[in-house]
Amino acid sequence: MPQIVFLPHEELCPDGAVVEAQEGETVLDVALRNGIHIEHACEKSCACTTCHVIIREGFDELEESDELEDDMLDKAWGLEPESRLSCQSRVPASDLVVDIPKYTINMVSEGN
Repeated sequence: MPQIVFLPHEELCPDGAVVEAQEGETVLDVALRNGIHIEHACEKSCACTTCHVIIREGFDELEESDELEDDMLDKAWGLEPESRLSCQSRVPASDLVVDIPKYTINMVSEGN
């Protein structure tokens, strides 16, 4: 069973987290199930960038992003070559290390 290491994030998981994942589920669903409340303003429909994450390890094991995800990522704050939308990134058979950016493009957090 693959694991996802979520690197420390000041608000969402200050100590970081190592969690079990099912192959094929999204990174966002794994995070939410484990109490890491990554924003997802479009309710996982690939229509915003609030669930943007950076895959620090395991990026090459993910399925390639499609054109819609790439277009949305162009709008993300702090875009890096290993950026993905966590609602579109399906867990591969291997482990991942995920960095949640400090900021999103939202002016106000959906959770507040």
